[in-house]
Amino acid sequence: MNEHPPNPSAEGGLERFDVEPVNKKENRSLYKPRERIHPKRVKGTFRTFKWLVMAVTLGIYYITPWLRWDRGAGAPDQAVLIDFPARRFYFFFIEIWPQEIYYIAGILILAGIGLFLVTSVFGRAWCGYSCPQTVWVDLFLVVERAVEGDRSARIRLDQAPMTSSKAVKRILKHIIWLLIAMLTGGAWVFYYADAPTLAVELVTLSAQPVAYITIAVLTFTTYTLGALMREQVCTYMCPWPRIQGAMMDEESLTVTYRADRGEPRMPYRKGETWDDRGDCIECNACVVSCPMGIDIRDGQQFECITCSLCIDACDDVMRRIDRPRGLIDYDSLANAERRAQGDESAIRFFRPRTLIYFGILTLVGGVMVAAFLTRSDTDINVLHDRNPLFTRLSDGSIRNGYTFKVLNKARVQRTFAITADGIDGVTMGVVGSQNLSGSAPFVTVRPDRVQSFRLLVTAPKESLSEDSHDIRFVLENINTRETATYDSIFRGPK
Repeated sequence: MNEHPPNPSAEGGLERFDVEPVNKKENRSLYKPRERIHPKRVKGTFRTFKWLVMAVTLGIYYITPWLRWDRGAGAPDQAVLIDFPARRFYFFFIEIWPQEIYYIAGILILAGIGLFLVTSVFGRAWCGYSCPQTVWVDLFLVVERAVEGDRSARIRLDQAPMTSSKAVKRILKHIIWLLIAMLTGGAWVFYYADAPTLAVELVTLSAQPVAYITIAVLTFTTYTLGALMREQVCTYMCPWPRIQGAMMDEESLTVTYRADRGEPRMPYRKGETWDDRGDCIECNACVVSCPMGIDIRDGQQFECITCSLCIDACDDVMRRIDRPRGLIDYDSLANAERRAQGDESAIRFFRPRTLIYFGILTLVGGVMVAAFLTRSDTDINVLHDRNPLFTRLSDGSIRNGYTFKVLNKARVQRTFAITADGIDGVTMGVVGSQNLSGSAPFVTVRPDRVQSFRLLVTAPKESLSEDSHDIRFVLENINTRETATYDSIFRGPK
């Protein structure tokens, strides 16, 4: 879209933004040519909130890998760390093992249901404020405005012939964009290794090749998606606009032009009457401020990300012409119908859809909290030998072999006693220990480790009446008397 320079009127001093009409010539190409968008900077409540969200989200992303958290000797002190070599995920005081991957699944479910709930109430609020694509596009626009100027200056620069001044501005802009993209990729790899150590290795060119490859890939994607493609990612690549329709209903709030108040539209001069006309003065301030390049007055549209910048732009115009704010505001389809029938608008947060989402969110969250608070720092896994299933000893008794794995999540070495319930007269022994035939063998597990033991279980022939018997293994901490159990089977002859 192109714009003529703003012309303040003699009476009102208001800017009018003329938008070039769309070329109606038939286009037989497969794809529609991209119309470059230069959103005008606006000021207001929602723009300030977006600055705050951008500062918080970028701050969390870039700073988090450098935060420290003391976990004791032998443990990493990085607050948030995805440790692939140790197969561990650290999040401040929380440590998640591979066996506890269900916590990650629960977090993803909570995030998904939470997003459904927010969308059903406020529309595409995630897209407009917190989506990484939105945040980085905002950041790249800050750079573009600082280097090339606001909307009018950027349009003039696009139309101007290539000069040394234009070349310098374009090169400087893209260099800064590439630096931001590189810092984005660099911040990501710090989540997978000790950040200070990796930073030194990256600078001294001694880091693993995968680190440089990851940074290069993320630099390319961030630069391409955030700096070059921008709104095209939201319109053509992101699946969320296609999904959101199922999450919303007629009571969902979204950015809306209130046609019942704004129509009929016509230009305004200071001192004119407001009789027989709407509040929209055709200034196009809402259009030129939109980062997606749409006209919100055309109704709800697929491209709208609910960033609310058109609200700020319109409210500023309403203030200057002494009209009430809210010509463009958060509203719902149901409210528009209620106003048409002479009823008052109402925000209805509590309705079946939102209550269902909230109920699922509460249920899953409660289950996760309960599971986390009651989880044990000891876990066991017992695998029965596949071949042979059993061995008959010379005295007629039957022996089964098991691989006994003990997970010690504590930071101290611990000793456990192993017992078994379910079969009378059973004896056990751990291969490699001094007690191979004792009834209660002991195993010692190093701190923060998984250790495997070979366990031999022997049962008298008279205790076996079937070819398969249930058996429960009990692991007991000899100091704290805490126990962990595992149910398995004992095989014998038919």
